[in-house]
Amino acid sequence: MPLFLYDNTDRSVLALMREDSHRIRKMSPADINSVQDIERISFPDPWARETLEEALVTFSDTVFVAENAKGICGYIICGVEDTGEERYGHICSLAVDPESRKHGVGAALVRRAENAAIIQKATAMQLEVRVSNSSAISFYTRLGYEPVFQICGYYSNTEDAIVMMRWFRY
Repeated sequence: MPLFLYDNTDRSVLALMREDSHRIRKMSPADINSVQDIERISFPDPWARETLEEALVTFSDTVFVAENAKGICGYIICGVEDTGEERYGHICSLAVDPESRKHGVGAALVRRAENAAIIQKATAMQLEVRVSNSSAISFYTRLGYEPVFQICGYYSNTEDAIVMMRWFRY
């Protein structure tokens, strides 16, 4: 079973980590190149570097990376939005390097982002996923997310998105 270390773990511990261990920590500007590499591998319309840099500044408390002994292996970009009636987290982007998938990295990143959103008094977490991405829909369903509606032509290629939400129970 993989071991996950969260945040304030000294970087020198990476050299001592088991091969299946991962560390989740806040993203830093030095991580942008690795995040961009994973973004390019994972999505047909990857975010531009400037967009990633802006997200890091805008959502500094809710963006995280996962790293293992080889380096950055996943990331999540999440923000907390306030509608005036509700505060909710919004997963803007989540990706895991193909070699690290199916090892709990994505789930650990989502749970870390959820905890950060809860600290900011969010009552739910929202995300959009391509209607054709059945593996992502299954992944989020396993984590307790439910489809709530569909947005026509959401993506750059006009593909529809399913909006999924998970409500936090306090």
